[in-house]
Amino acid sequence: MKKNLLLISISLLLLILAACGNTEDNNNNSSDSSEKISIEHELGTTVVPANPEKVVVFDFGTLDTLDKLGVNVTAVPQGNIPSYLEKFESDEYENVGSLKEPDFDKLAEIDPDLIIISGRQASLYDQLSELAPTVHLGVDTTRYMDSFKENLDAIGKIFNKDDEVQTELAAIEESIAGLKEKAEGSGMNSLIILANDDKISAYGPNSRFGLIHDVFGVEPVDKGIEASTHGMNVTFEYVVENDPDMLYVIDRSAVVEGGSSSAKQLVENKLVENTKAYQNDNIVYLNPDYWYLSGGGLVSVQEMVNEIDASLK
Repeated sequence: MKKNLLLISISLLLLILAACGNTEDNNNNSSDSSEKISIEHELGTTVVPANPEKVVVFDFGTLDTLDKLGVNVTAVPQGNIPSYLEKFESDEYENVGSLKEPDFDKLAEIDPDLIIISGRQASLYDQLSELAPTVHLGVDTTRYMDSFKENLDAIGKIFNKDDEVQTELAAIEESIAGLKEKAEGSGMNSLIILANDDKISAYGPNSRFGLIHDVFGVEPVDKGIEASTHGMNVTFEYVVENDPDMLYVIDRSAVVEGGSSSAKQLVENKLVENTKAYQNDNIVYLNPDYWYLSGGGLVSVQEMVNEIDASLK
């Protein structure tokens, strides 16, 4: 009898201990899932959940980075998605409007854990923040690499991808160092223009595409170009007058209007035929997916390096 009582007591004790263990495990899981991280960004400081599940991304550079890191994304604006990110056009992902006009009803329906934006949505930051924690991760072109690294650091912290981010960043920095040495040794100068329908605008140091000069080390043919998001309106007479060794062309119409590129027909006219760039076959049409739509991503920045490196023969 005493033996049976002893066995029953031991069994009860084991059950109690097991129950305590399960409770402790549940508490630990709850703690992990409710962990919060404070992220400083251009528009303020936002407290976000660690490893958020429902993530909405309005910046294609960030989308590029998250895809490279294997982070799941719930929703994106599905208009004008870069061709190399076309998988996000599928029904597997929610469509939350356009880059400049988010679908607030759809966002409320999704009830996201995190919204990531950049410059095109900056004016809507307060409205978006009412729906979910919102973080601005656009690249500041006046300090491109510092800004790029800060954004990567934020992404690494939010999604527990610090090691992967550092590995990818080290590879990019190594390739930039090699490109800069090559560019500075080439002795060539360049002009960057954006082709938009029948108009062109020029970009120089500290501008939207100024990393070609500021980071990659290619000499600008004109250091006096005013730095602005939309560039400096110029004519083809201006191009001929400055006579660059290299002419870099970004075709906005090709990605915004969704049609075939017309920049070559516009740019290679009778006037431009008189430039060194044309005569030496140094007019380079840069991929607008990377340069116009998704700058500041792990993939896009590396591809930008590759394109400029290839242009310096």
